[in-house]
Amino acid sequence: MSDALLSVDNLITEFETDEGRVRAVDDISFSVQPGETLGIVGESGCGKSVTALSIMRLLPQPMGQIVGGEIKLNGEDLTKLKLSQMEKIRGNKIGMVFQEPMTALNPVHTVGRQLAEVLYLHKDISKDQALRECLEMLDKVGIPSPDVRMGEYPHQLSGGMRQRVVIAMALACQPSLLIADEPTTALDVTIQAQILELIKELQNDMGMAVMLITHDLGVIAETSNSVVVMYAGKVAEQGNVYEIFDNPSHPYTRGLLDSIPKLETVPKSELSTIEGMVPGLLDLPVGCRFENRCPRRKESCKAAPPPIEVIAGSHQVSCYEWSKSVNE
Repeated sequence: MSDALLSVDNLITEFETDEGRVRAVDDISFSVQPGETLGIVGESGCGKSVTALSIMRLLPQPMGQIVGGEIKLNGEDLTKLKLSQMEKIRGNKIGMVFQEPMTALNPVHTVGRQLAEVLYLHKDISKDQALRECLEMLDKVGIPSPDVRMGEYPHQLSGGMRQRVVIAMALACQPSLLIADEPTTALDVTIQAQILELIKELQNDMGMAVMLITHDLGVIAETSNSVVVMYAGKVAEQGNVYEIFDNPSHPYTRGLLDSIPKLETVPKSELSTIEGMVPGLLDLPVGCRFENRCPRRKESCKAAPPPIEVIAGSHQVSCYEWSKSVNE
């Protein structure tokens, strides 16, 4: 991980709630190399977005706290920085596209003002230069008539247009890493494809790395170099995209892949599903967190969490029974 752009090591994030303290992210580790796309996939509530907010140091306060681990960007531990120091990194070295394009923009400020604010915060720049850069950025993300859009408010734009503005804001200072948290949420299928293609084009043009958070394995297969599969705050499996899709070794990963409808699926046949529900964070099992849903569960799975085992290369899995999944 020494040459990694971003290195997350043994990250633990907890929240204080009325019912008690919950551990939303539990001892996870992964890295993002310069220029690569890392996909983080899992069901809702598995800790994907909390991981992103932890990296950005944007956890809701005072409830959310990073209580363990390191988050290093180019070797600098972000968990040790003061919030004033983090403000110089957010939007500058790390950009983020948030989950909801409909609510990510301020409704009472124009598109131009919100985009220019990013530039003023991180650059010593004149008003005229900021205007030129805003117009260039809006044009780069595919917004027609950018000079007109600069004076418009978010409610005057479609969902797809708003997401393009959010992407423009995230990339205005040309960060080395873009975190895209479900960037196609609430957009129709054709617009989703356009947004993903746009992010890919901008990544190639700017040479940045992308951390893509999604629940859609099809998106992961299309866009990512490496994959992290999360479940109930833990990393279940990780590796490069070929290792994960050609050799899924965790029963949860295999279940996710089996649940995807395929072209050869017999019409009206029953689709494969994963039985049960994700355990609540206040009532996590002592052993493997997937044990109550796993078709391969044994008594030993209930006793203690399975260790992370290296299968080959970058391929790692946290499962006592992983070899049986491989040999199926």
